[in-house]
Amino acid sequence: MFSKRLAACLAMAVVLALVFGSVSAYAAEYTMVCIPKLRIPWFNRMETGLLEAGRELGVNTYQQAPASADEAEQVRLISDAINQGVDAILVVPNDASSCEPVFSRAQDQGIVVLTHESPDQKYANYDVEMIDNVKFGEKALELLVDVMGPSGKFAIYVGSLTVPAHNIWADAALRLAKEKYPDLVLVADRFPVSEDQHAARQTALELLTAHPDLKGFLCFGSQGAPGAAQAVREKGLQDKVAVIGTTSPAQAAQFLEDGSMDYSILWDPGEAAYVMVYLAKLILEGKEDQIRDGMIIPGIGEARLEGMNVLFDRPLIVTKDNYAEYDF
Repeated sequence: MFSKRLAACLAMAVVLALVFGSVSAYAAEYTMVCIPKLRIPWFNRMETGLLEAGRELGVNTYQQAPASADEAEQVRLISDAINQGVDAILVVPNDASSCEPVFSRAQDQGIVVLTHESPDQKYANYDVEMIDNVKFGEKALELLVDVMGPSGKFAIYVGSLTVPAHNIWADAALRLAKEKYPDLVLVADRFPVSEDQHAARQTALELLTAHPDLKGFLCFGSQGAPGAAQAVREKGLQDKVAVIGTTSPAQAAQFLEDGSMDYSILWDPGEAAYVMVYLAKLILEGKEDQIRDGMIIPGIGEARLEGMNVLFDRPLIVTKDNYAEYDF
């Protein structure tokens, strides 16, 4: 009788693993799902950190990603997770506002909500940022100036006009440009094309045609720099136009190699996933009082707490010389 029951339990566990996808530890007490913007190498790395956190912390973790950066599809996946009764939802929002109703519903049902790249997200318990957003935007501009010089025309890409982090970085970069580099000229308001490589490429080609003296692209969002770099490569402008972006080392590699992209500035999304799982577990265990300014997360370091934002300062600058050191 015991062996039959054990076999049935094991069979059910296998079924659950197949339904949920990659699950780190099906016998754990809590189940958490990560729902990023889309399925690309950057978020594959997030999944690696997610599963590692699950194994180390004894939590069931799995990831479900939209095929494209579609805010409606992401909201549907969040809603499905709520209906499945998960304990925590970890989200990188495509659109902060569109997530509010489902986040509110999740919290009403006692589900913990953690976000990443969405500071001050309404109806989330906490938002996790692996970098200081203002310093990050300023550093990105300094990298642009390092390549194109302190004067000339440039363009800024963001994922969308409603992605909070991208626009905070852009705001910080533009403030520094105004204060420190008055001869830098922004050709137009920011372009919301950085989650679509094809759109980023097409916009870059149009800008290079309209502004033959354009000297740089500052791209916040994973697909912006590869798209701009494609256009720069096609035009043979590697030595004349700077491209800085927030792109994974693996995706940036070919563009860094041929000089069509100069720097990638980012962080490790696997670390962000680890932190989200760590914090969600503390909340579920009734230990939220441990989430405070100066807390230490093992393997990550010290956190700064600003309201509901949990902040770290761990930027990563990727170049032609060091991209091969990273596996995402």
